Amino acid sequence: MLLSSAFGIKDKDVVSLIGGGGKTTAMFRLAEELVEENKRVVTTTTTRIFAAQIKLAPFHIFAENREQAIRDVRNALREHSHVLVIGTTTEEGKAFGVEPSLIDEIIALDEVDVVVTEADGSRMRPFKAPGEHEPVIPNSTTLLVPVVGIDAVGLALDDEHIHRAERVAQLAKVQLGATVEPEMIADVLAHAQGGLKNRPPNARVIPLINKVHNVAQFLVAREIASRLLKSDTILAIAVGSVKNAAMPVAELHQRVSAVILAAGGSTRMQGPLKQLLPWGDSTLVRHTVEVVSRSGVAQIIVVVGREAERVEKELDGTEGKIVFNPDWAQGRATSVRAGLQAVRANSAAAIFVNADQPFLTSSVIDSILLRYYQTRAPLIVPV
Repeated sequence: MLLSSAFGIKDKDVVSLIGGGGKTTAMFRLAEELVEENKRVVTTTTTRIFAAQIKLAPFHIFAENREQAIRDVRNALREHSHVLVIGTTTEEGKAFGVEPSLIDEIIALDEVDVVVTEADGSRMRPFKAPGEHEPVIPNSTTLLVPVVGIDAVGLALDDEHIHRAERVAQLAKVQLGATVEPEMIADVLAHAQGGLKNRPPNARVIPLINKVHNVAQFLVAREIASRLLKSDTILAIAVGSVKNAAMPVAELHQRVSAVILAAGGSTRMQGPLKQLLPWGDSTLVRHTVEVVSRSGVAQIIVVVGREAERVEKELDGTEGKIVFNPDWAQGRATSVRAGLQAVRANSAAAIFVNADQPFLTSSVIDSILLRYYQTRAPLIVPV
């Protein structure tokens, strides 16, 4: 999956990359993808950029003053689909960033489709928390991407390995010098003074877990993603390696709601309600809800119909949301519709589960979810 697809980039998006662990590489990778899609892209920074990184852009201009910068951007985009805009350079070869208000003006130009900016620095560390003056995010930002390198996991929480380690410790409520754990990373990325700091109110948020290559790293990244999805502010989590040009995002984690269909009349049984038949120490319907609750779904909806009060009573104490389908006798499609109407607005998809399949396991459900994260296919079934 390309970054542009995972991020859902559209015309006039302003993407602000913050954090550590590959922001600059991600910025230029995204720009390359957008150019391939015939977009006109401006990359820039509100902090600093190294001389070696400046060379990654096909063309760059210096924003010495605002009016000149606007003219130069317009002229450059007539010949180049990707232009890097930077401030003045230092003797060491670094270039200063531009004022965030200039970015607000650049995205308003007819010649510009997308702006991608690196909005804070990390001193080449894989993980950080922002300082008092960070991040410097343009008001026009429509997508905020907090970045973290998976190689931060297992490092010592100190300034040698982590940028602003003391601030990370404060936000994650851990001791300085502790080992960096997945929970710590998730807590900081989802914190209002961490990965969400200075976020414009309407900007969508998609963290990027970068440098993920092997099975062990994917397992850790999935744990971080699962924790991050508990924050309603976060839309999705991209997992992968931006150095992989062909597929920089291997998985895009989003919320999936489970709809358990338990409204049927058990007409073929000609008697007892199948959902309430005993299964072990439970019943079929309660067992199904418990299995689904052990999976990675973000929401559980149980659609009831015949003998709804009995089924609802049987589910006391479970986490499922009960939805009554008054048209249950007209067939399963009515229950599908009733369940979909109850799906949260921030869910990206729904998975349907029958209440009468007791051998279904949470691992099967998680396998379906993972396949969705990896492929974004419109329909996924286990076989």
